[in-house]
Amino acid sequence: MPVVSGLLAGQVALVTGAGGGIGRGIALRFAEEGAAVAVHCRTSVRATHDVAARIRDTGGRAVVLRADLTVEDGCRRLVRDAAEWGGGRLTALVNNAGVQPVQELAGMTAADWQAVVDTNLSGVFACTQAAAEVMRTAGGGTVTHIASIEARNPAPLHAHYCASKAAVVMHARSAALEYGPYGVRVNTVSPGLIDREGLAEEWPEGVRRWQQAVPTGRLGRPEDIGDACVFLASPLASWITGHDLVVDGGVSARPTW
Repeated sequence: MPVVSGLLAGQVALVTGAGGGIGRGIALRFAEEGAAVAVHCRTSVRATHDVAARIRDTGGRAVVLRADLTVEDGCRRLVRDAAEWGGGRLTALVNNAGVQPVQELAGMTAADWQAVVDTNLSGVFACTQAAAEVMRTAGGGTVTHIASIEARNPAPLHAHYCASKAAVVMHARSAALEYGPYGVRVNTVSPGLIDREGLAEEWPEGVRRWQQAVPTGRLGRPEDIGDACVFLASPLASWITGHDLVVDGGVSARPTW
């Protein structure tokens, strides 16, 4: 069970792609720590409403907002709606929404490539820009991008995904430089393999290899990523910006030779 200490009491947060897996884990942990949470979805409407209901059932505040983050206007409208719901405030943004298709690089079209970049990178850019405009007028805030250990360690059939996540890490570092003077901190969290329902059945060999390689002996859980995001959005991380926090159970420490 997570340790609940009210680290985010009084904050208003927006979590994109909050309908399942990592997004759900982040949204629930933010709410447990006292934040009012706007949970975003594009297609996972029922699942996102379930997340909001869980937050409300425990006494928290939540609202469901839909938007297409491949469109700049959709990103700006989402941030605007979240801030209006928060009484004109938005103190934390977690850019979690993303796609991870599997495709050979040799047969990939420019359209295939662009579809991943539009969601994983361009949406992050537009949401961050819109959120920073709100935050800087209110004295600051935090933005956390969900990247991946594949930003540094590419996997076969993930060329577009790996490239987009590497770009997300560098975007955060650049944004940290430019938005820092306005009190806006920007970081990334890079997860390793996070468990989800059916993963062991769908990819038994991959799960087995991960469990053999990871020093901590297990797959990650959505709340592991939620904990990292809570930390970065909290006063405990007030002097941390432009940083990539790897949350992978130590698998990146394993020698590759």
